[in-house]
Amino acid sequence: MTTTAGVYTFNARSVIALTVASCVSAAGFLWPFFTSSTHRNNQWFFWIAVPLALGILIIEISNKRLDAKSVALLGVFAAITAALRPLGAGAAGIEPMWFILILAARTFGASFGFVLGITSMFVSALITGGFGPWLSYQMFAAGWIGLIAGALPQRIGKILIRGRSEVALMMIFGIFASLLFGLLMDLQFWPWAIGTQTQLSFSPGAPVLQNAHRFIIFHFASSMAWDIPRAVFTTMLLGFSAPAVLSALRRTKRRAAFLTAIEFEASKSALTLRARQQREV
Repeated sequence: MTTTAGVYTFNARSVIALTVASCVSAAGFLWPFFTSSTHRNNQWFFWIAVPLALGILIIEISNKRLDAKSVALLGVFAAITAALRPLGAGAAGIEPMWFILILAARTFGASFGFVLGITSMFVSALITGGFGPWLSYQMFAAGWIGLIAGALPQRIGKILIRGRSEVALMMIFGIFASLLFGLLMDLQFWPWAIGTQTQLSFSPGAPVLQNAHRFIIFHFASSMAWDIPRAVFTTMLLGFSAPAVLSALRRTKRRAAFLTAIEFEASKSALTLRARQQREV
């Protein structure tokens, strides 16, 4: 992970790891449309994908591309996001974590958003004891949302997107992110949610269009009570907090000078004293 104008970007090794992990995890989400087996035979997708995703962070730290300040910042945001998530207990889709993830990714870039997303979900599971086969899906869903949020354009032509236009952009993306998270969670839940005997059930070996039709009906019939409140709540938080939070985060980024090497300049008197001591020796 390197930085350009204070925005974190992936290096070549991280891009390869991210691409492989995303392809494997995407296959884990989409397998019901391309296989006749049951979901229990497909959990190996995420046994591969999660170590790859966590390996991205390890690669960056081992290569010293993330300095101490950047790791500390990531830890602080992951802790805040993980602590906010259980406040709504997921009731009716109300999860206050998303606005922090979106705004942090907007400020520090796509790669920071991806790592923050997967880290936050993992830390949240540690806090709440929410370990299970769903955790891997949640980690990648949050990581992709952070990735997309950080990749949103900063300019339109030569015009910098700031002020009300940026808040509007964040609110629109908040709606998209909330609906996307619900869609991805339904993809991992649908194959075993309602058995195999209903008209909405996953049908192993059925044509892709048939299963896609069943899933779409299942998704809209079951998830709107969760996805719409999540979208409304996240959008309201973004509308109220985006100007102040983005300003504070950008001020922090400027003053902390992340990934800028710290250099100590010796004073003239100190250099003179050192030269005198060397002559005396």
